[in-house]
Amino acid sequence: MPISPADVLKVARLAHLRLTESEAESFARQLGSILDYIRKLESLPQEPAQAGASPPPGGRLRDDEPRPSLPRDRALAAAPESEAGLFRVPPVI
Repeated sequence: MPISPADVLKVARLAHLRLTESEAESFARQLGSILDYIRKLESLPQEPAQAGASPPPGGRLRDDEPRPSLPRDRALAAAPESEAGLFRVPPVI
């Protein structure tokens, strides 16, 4: 069942989005392509996962033991900006 531009405009209206007719047509084509691809994936044979494809019970892969880490000056050498021995990042509001 293809997605029509009218369907896209209805969903956009419910989401309080303003779309032009050309945007609705473009999104309808894109959504149609995505749904076609999903239909192809659904038609593929599904086999259970192989043993060993997931972590062992408990999720531990190795013992958690302390070990030396990367020295601070080497880690900060790759930073675009640093200050007082820390990574400097722009504020996020």
